Amino acid sequence: MDADELDWNQTLREQWEFHWNHQLRDRLDGLTDDEYFWSPVPDAWNVWPRGSSTAPVQAGTGNFTIDFAFPQPVPAPFTTIAWRLGHVIVGVLAARNAAHFGAPPVSYESWEYAGDAATALDQLRTQLDLWLAGVRSLGDAGLRVPVGEKEPFPKAPTADLVLHIHRELIHHLSEVCLMRDLYRHMNPTTNGATR
Repeated sequence: MDADELDWNQTLREQWEFHWNHQLRDRLDGLTDDEYFWSPVPDAWNVWPRGSSTAPVQAGTGNFTIDFAFPQPVPAPFTTIAWRLGHVIVGVLAARNAAHFGAPPVSYESWEYAGDAATALDQLRTQLDLWLAGVRSLGDAGLRVPVGEKEPFPKAPTADLVLHIHRELIHHLSEVCLMRDLYRHMNPTTNGATR
């Protein structure tokens, strides 16, 4: 097939959709609350009931907050599945859905973080659906448009942003799967919801 005939928008969406459908979605199904909040090391950043965190910054509305610090400590703290999902849902997806696809404005400070694994996975699926619908709506021409001042590299084409977000999703959600594997191996008497 000639590159000029290739549907680049579909190709970029399929980069993520293939990974989601064949490597991630089934691995996230059945995530338990114990896995969601579990930390194999002390002082990990997590999502906590409001008022129970000791992190310098406790962001979020509602009954749960997410840990942060500015500037970020070096080395960065270890992060739990709850924290990693919060980062993906808010910082990777919801903020971009708001900035580029008309979703309501959002920030780490304004988000209502999930107090259980099922709610976090629902939030993830909702934001993924919004992202893919937004990318689809760009067509091929929209992928060439600069992302603008809402991103650190405003002159970069939107295709660069799509590739970046997909790399972030693959990276962080693969970490979540690895954490589930580690949980299962460190807690062999649990029901072992991971695969």
